[in-house]
Amino acid sequence: MRARGRSSPYDLGMTRLPYLQRDVLGDEGLRLWDSIVSSRGGQVVTEAGGLSGPFNPWLYSAALGNKMVAVGTDLRFGSTVERRLVEVAIITVGAHWKAEFEWFAHSRMALEHGVSPETVDSIATGTIKSDKADERLVHAVATRLMTQGRLDSDLYADAVSLLGEQGLVELVCLCGYYTIVSLTLNAFEVGLPDGVEPRWG
Repeated sequence: MRARGRSSPYDLGMTRLPYLQRDVLGDEGLRLWDSIVSSRGGQVVTEAGGLSGPFNPWLYSAALGNKMVAVGTDLRFGSTVERRLVEVAIITVGAHWKAEFEWFAHSRMALEHGVSPETVDSIATGTIKSDKADERLVHAVATRLMTQGRLDSDLYADAVSLLGEQGLVELVCLCGYYTIVSLTLNAFEVGLPDGVEPRWG
């Protein structure tokens, strides 16, 4: 994270969708808001009194948003794939789409779960520098899915050998889910916290 030196379309106050307040929400919106805040704490509530990340856009379609949050929770916390590798996949997807908020949130999580700073920095450039074969393989799978939408036989076999069939299903779904997150963030120009400069800005 770097101190912001200039204005950006990702400034927190410049998101394309106005921040919805809790007191204007219907039942589905309240359920979504409360599930997000209870599982993630008050840090997801912005100074404007709305929700950060993809959550404010999802409040505009709260029934869908509730399903999205449930899927994301299962993929991140219920996966058989090690959390370190989950975060490698997420930041690979975020880097591909240059999704600023996704990178801001998950590059930190990747570091917390044991991905080296050098590896995180390299993924931001679309490559990977890692001495861990499993990180390189997960990055290759996520990159191939983002760029070609499929896996060749050798990469598929290597991924099944590492993750098992269940783990590979989860990894593919994780990449799809965070593509949805990335497109949501980019389409609505979701803002970054004050003082954070966009990684690709």
